[in-house]
Amino acid sequence: MLLGIGACLLFCYVIIGTITIGAVLLVIGLRLFACYTLGICKSKAKMDGKVVIITGCTSGIGKETAKDLAKRGAKIIMACRNLDSANVLKDELVKSTGNNNIVVRKLDLSSLKSVRQFAQQINREESRLDVLLHNAGTAETFRKKVTDDGLEMTMATNHYGPFLLTHLLIDLLKRSAPSRIVVVASELYRLSSLNLNNMNPTSTFPGYLYYVSKYANIVFTQELARRLQGSGVTANCLHPGMIDSGIWRNVPVPLSWGLYLIIKGFFKTPEQGAQTSVYLAVSDEVIGVTGKYFMDCHEHGLSQGAQDAAKGKKLWELSEGFVKLEPNDPKI
Repeated sequence: MLLGIGACLLFCYVIIGTITIGAVLLVIGLRLFACYTLGICKSKAKMDGKVVIITGCTSGIGKETAKDLAKRGAKIIMACRNLDSANVLKDELVKSTGNNNIVVRKLDLSSLKSVRQFAQQINREESRLDVLLHNAGTAETFRKKVTDDGLEMTMATNHYGPFLLTHLLIDLLKRSAPSRIVVVASELYRLSSLNLNNMNPTSTFPGYLYYVSKYANIVFTQELARRLQGSGVTANCLHPGMIDSGIWRNVPVPLSWGLYLIIKGFFKTPEQGAQTSVYLAVSDEVIGVTGKYFMDCHEHGLSQGAQDAAKGKKLWELSEGFVKLEPNDPKI
């Protein structure tokens, strides 16, 4: 009897040990795969004399993108909502990069008024704009929010704000050609669909709307590229990877506990996540390339729905109404 029990226990220990070792090997394998496929921007291009706007760059990949481009000599315009945090980071970047040509400007992409004020200031102060990098993004899990303009908060910040800002700065970008527009999207768009009959979904689950906004980013970028053909301004979008960044801070407990382990175990660091943004902003390999989607510094395929030109045209027309474009605003 005792011998039988001992044999059973031994068998159980072997099974548990095998599963544990298998899980550890799986984790190691996934980490090695992530490292092996990680895209690195190898361009040594300098950006002296060039002007770059980066939205939402006080943390995460925006911060790392700003640091990299500042090291290359560009004038960095930090377009941020929280000026206190932005000014602290500005001093940090000046010290670490040796580039004193870094400025902070107020921009709240969820507010159409703030977008207009920011664009007005840029057009007044700057004689050129070489790169407009739409990096800022927000994600809520459960809490529904509506802006003062009556727009759903996630869509306002991630799509409508950048849409309006691009319009208001397009003439400056054209005068600075060849220039680039870079949009940070996400592979998570594949988990959503773009409902053109409800582009202000104020009653929809907010967590899902992050995916929808990334879908809109991609469709917007392709339509933008079509409209800018021949202007000398290119527009491309990218998936930075799953990043260990502040965008996950709104996930509530207890969901955040398990997510924390996944993030620390498998997600990219912000520096790694910034590589494709930097690549699209500086690399000679993408001179003249427009309307494409990139991942790990390489062009990547899109779903058939995301490439639908008719969908892009309709999204554009709807977005013009939601951002209240005025007769005297620049046209694209």
